[in-house]
Order: sequence, then structure tokens, then C-alpha cells
Amino acid sequence: MAALHFHNVTLGYDRHPAVHHLSGEVAAGALVAVIGPNGAGKSTLLRGIVGILKPLDGTIHLGGLDARDIAYLPQSAEIDRSFPISVFDFVGTGLWRATGLFGGIGRAAREKILGAIASVGLNGFENRPIGTLSGGQMQRVLFARVLLQDASLIVLDEPFNAIDTKTTADLLALVKRWQGEGRTVLAALHDMEMVRNHFSDTLVLARGPVAWGPTAEVLTPENLIVAMRMCEAFDDSAAACAADDVSSRAA
Repeated sequence: MAALHFHNVTLGYDRHPAVHHLSGEVAAGALVAVIGPNGAGKSTLLRGIVGILKPLDGTIHLGGLDARDIAYLPQSAEIDRSFPISVFDFVGTGLWRATGLFGGIGRAAREKILGAIASVGLNGFENRPIGTLSGGQMQRVLFARVLLQDASLIVLDEPFNAIDTKTTADLLALVKRWQGEGRTVLAALHDMEMVRNHFSDTLVLARGPVAWGPTAEVLTPENLIVAMRMCEAFDDSAAACAADDVSSRAA
């Protein structure tokens, strides 16, 4: 059963495509890396999956999932850490879909929040303002919020960027745990060794699909060179283009 199905999807901003002509499926319970050069459209694709961006063309089918079934971890740079909020309250926003924006936090919810914070190794940080955290500590907080959402589909945008080795290992173990629980995980990544060692499937993206399938088959020097050349040749001012048949690249 497919958790996600893309049919000739084009995504972009102000009618200018950033990802175009993507077709393919992500199986339920899969662990998928999305890789490509800077500017390849990885973040754009993830925003399309979670509904922040609507396709300019084509469709993204979520296999019966709704917003409550999807958890999204954005890049840490997108978080306004100057906002005066504690670790406890920030992690607690992961319960908003269940409690509502102004819903109270009872004993059960409080225990869930504390449990999520403990699960990422931040016992004792509950009352710390997020603006005082290191990069690795903030990433643990973001993962704790995802934990609380208890989602079937988890979408991670550069989850291991600019963090220390210990934090990377701890958070990667959490990703593998999610996969073991049957959740579907997609992650935009740039560490090729991590992808080779831990992610069974890979989408090589360069504004359009270069290759998609088992990591051992698609993560090749040839495909990475093609991806680099495709990104270098892409016209950022291009209008939304007509559909053509590139689905074979994403088979």
C-alpha cells in the first residue's frame, strides 16, 4: 500500500517551478532519503507533501491520511528562537492538533510532554527558553515535538544539519525506531554516507527526478553528476512548463 503517490507533480513559487514532473510512490512504512544539490527543490517537495505548498500542476495523494497523520520537522533556521517560549511549551505545541490551540494541558498531556523531552535526552531543560539552546539541543526539541504528534507520516527537512555526532546518533536512532513502528519517514539529507548506511530508498532530485529506488541502485556517482548538471542548467525565472513524460525516471 502506498502512503504517498505523486502524479506529474510540479511545485513552485509565483508560478515559477522549483520541482517539476515528479511521479512515483512511497510505500507505507518506507524510510526514504531525498537528496540533491543545493537548490534541487528538496525543501519545496517536503512543503508540498505536508500541504504548505499546493502543486502548480499534478497531484499528491496521501493514501487516506489527513493533517493529523502528518508530522513535519522544518529546518531549524525557520524557527524564530527569539520568541519567548520554554522548551516545555514549545514541545507541547505538538499536541495542538489533539487539544486545540487554546486547549488546556492536563496531567496526561503534561506527562506526554515530559516523556517526549526525556526521550530526546533533555531532562532538566523543561523551563529553559529555546533561545538559550545550542543547535543540537534545539534539534532534540524539534524531534520531541514530532514525537508528541504520533504521526503515521513523518517529514524531516535536513534533520541532522550542523549538529554534533552524539546528537546525530541519538536522533538517527529515533528515526529508525519510527520505521520499526511502521511509520513512513521521508528526510531531506546531504550526508551521503548516512543515506547509504541507514536509508533503504532514495530519491535523487534536481528540480526534477533524476533517479528513485533502492539506495544501492540509485545513489551512484553518475546520478549525482547528472543532478548537479541539471541544477546548474535550470532557469529560475522559467514559467511553469508543459507536462512531459519523465515518469520513467521516477519508477
